[in-house]
Amino acid sequence: MKKNNPLWTFLTHAAASMVMAFAFGHAAHAQDVKIPVVAAENFYGDVVRQLGGDRVDVTSILSNPDQDPHLFEASPKTARALQHASLVVYNGADYDPWMAKLLNASKSDQRKTIVAAELAGKKSGDNPHLWYDPLTMPAVARAVSAALASADPSHKAMYDANLAKFLDSLRPVGDKVAALRSQYAHTPVTATEPVFGYMSDAIGLDMRNQRFQLAAMNDTEASASDIAAFERDLREQRVRVLIYNSQASEALTKRMLKLAQQSHVPTVSVTETQPAGTNYQQWMLAQLDALGNALAAGNAGKTGGANQGKTP
Repeated sequence: MKKNNPLWTFLTHAAASMVMAFAFGHAAHAQDVKIPVVAAENFYGDVVRQLGGDRVDVTSILSNPDQDPHLFEASPKTARALQHASLVVYNGADYDPWMAKLLNASKSDQRKTIVAAELAGKKSGDNPHLWYDPLTMPAVARAVSAALASADPSHKAMYDANLAKFLDSLRPVGDKVAALRSQYAHTPVTATEPVFGYMSDAIGLDMRNQRFQLAAMNDTEASASDIAAFERDLREQRVRVLIYNSQASEALTKRMLKLAQQSHVPTVSVTETQPAGTNYQQWMLAQLDALGNALAAGNAGKTGGANQGKTP
């Protein structure tokens, strides 16, 4: 067919239009595709959502507040989600050891991995409950924002803006920690596990019975002397508050909780999974508010007890 033939001209233009249309459609589709993200814990997943908005599709593995995270076992569904993820965020420091095993079993050069423990400079043997450290989430958020911008550079401005908004939204948490520290630093408290340990350190509380807590966390038996010391602290109100992990169902945890209630020592529930219907900031603030109320009640009760039986 001659190139000056009208049919040739029509076919050439039609083919060019089809190529342009395909290219445009492909680009538009690429713009619509969300970044697949897997977070081992739902509070990390929540942070990814706050930063990525409608540009991310997040799967959080540990998300049931009624489940003990230490008893979790990975499933084939978990492995499949990781195979398709462009970004993976997990805690590390042996809190979620199944994540490292799954990632090693399905290696990918296209997948970015963020480990909170590495950002926080923590390792195996350290307290792994890093999300209660006020310094952890800002570091995780910056790393996540950078990873999203690298995977989706056309929306970098949005990720930068969301990061600034997220960091600003953490200020009330920092302010509450500072307020509690100014009022209750060095106040003696105890806990069934070191779940809240980093936050209690930030507030400056005097945490007692730490050997007992480590035994509970590591699923080993606490010594008889450590159990006796814990019980004595509660019976004699040597501590103002008992902080307990409401996701742990061990008999010894329940025993200490009951003893605290009988001894009129205020208790505060903390969890290892973010409750449904809240974001990370709301979750932290709710627990800090509960702690503040318990510390106030504990101090008032101690003062009242000290004054009982005295003549004016």
